[in-house]
Amino acid sequence: MKRRKWTPEEKMNIVLAGLKGDISIAELCRRHNISQTLYYRWRDTFIQRGLEGLAGKPPVEKEREQIQAKIAEYEQMIGKLTVKLAQIKKTLDV
Repeated sequence: MKRRKWTPEEKMNIVLAGLKGDISIAELCRRHNISQTLYYRWRDTFIQRGLEGLAGKPPVEKEREQIQAKIAEYEQMIGKLTVKLAQIKKTLDV
């Protein structure tokens, strides 16, 4: 079975529908084809951190990953430039 990606807004709407209490959690989960465990995980996360929590990684962690990716990119560039510099020095010494 293929896993579905839920947007934070979709998760929030499902959680809010469950909190409303118009239908049972079991029926709500059947309608959206999710497990009750997943629903309760979303609900607890939403209650603790709101919509931002349902979006996934905290902004600080996303920013940290972006910075680490940039550092890796710069390290790769430095490595290439170091090799080129060594080649140029070798050529000039000949």
